[in-house]
Amino acid sequence: MAKIIETKDLAKIYHIGTVEIPALQSITLDIEENEYVALMGPSGSGKSTLMNIIGCLDTPSKGTYILNNNNVSSQTDNELAEIRNKEIGFVFQTFNLLPRLNAQENVELPLIYAGYDKKQRAEMALKVLDNVGLGDRVNHKPNELSGGQRQRVAIARALVNSPSIILADEPTGNLDSKTSEEILRVLKEVHGQGNTIIVVTHEESIAQQAERIIRLMDGLVESDVRGNGAV
Repeated sequence: MAKIIETKDLAKIYHIGTVEIPALQSITLDIEENEYVALMGPSGSGKSTLMNIIGCLDTPSKGTYILNNNNVSSQTDNELAEIRNKEIGFVFQTFNLLPRLNAQENVELPLIYAGYDKKQRAEMALKVLDNVGLGDRVNHKPNELSGGQRQRVAIARALVNSPSIILADEPTGNLDSKTSEEILRVLKEVHGQGNTIIVVTHEESIAQQAERIIRLMDGLVESDVRGNGAV
């Protein structure tokens, strides 16, 4: 399998006045195509910082991050924005859907930035909505959908550009247990279609759905386990 993510000695230091706060100290890891990885750690462990760097929302203070053979460690904000749109599909705990747009229009948003025409956008959006079981809800606005349906719209939006990785941040955090199971099933199906998935979570039951669990502590990788309990 080809490596899709390579990090070497990644560190992130925040400065508050004259005080240095190390959020990440030295992270070296590889993630291969079509892996399903859970990123875990308590508050303050560095998992959100690492997620932001992997998602090209932030840059490291030092070290190297290569995404799909592209060194993104020192890209400009504009270059990072372009990479985010092409390479990364985001799924957030709070869905981040625009309330005035229907499901199809929300899913089409990344395609507008990518320069697709109206007909292409509609075809691509309808296809992914159908793939996540929402073919009959394309004209519904977020307030007309259940929490689980909203998160499925968010997953469809993340998938529509055929990104290199799907980055899901606490994707079931606002959902009840039954709906959470439904969303985890959808993520498993998405993974089964060949997608690379990284889920950031503090919930053990969610992490156990992954094939590999990386645990952070104090800005370092505490453990990195493939199999062994992950299903």
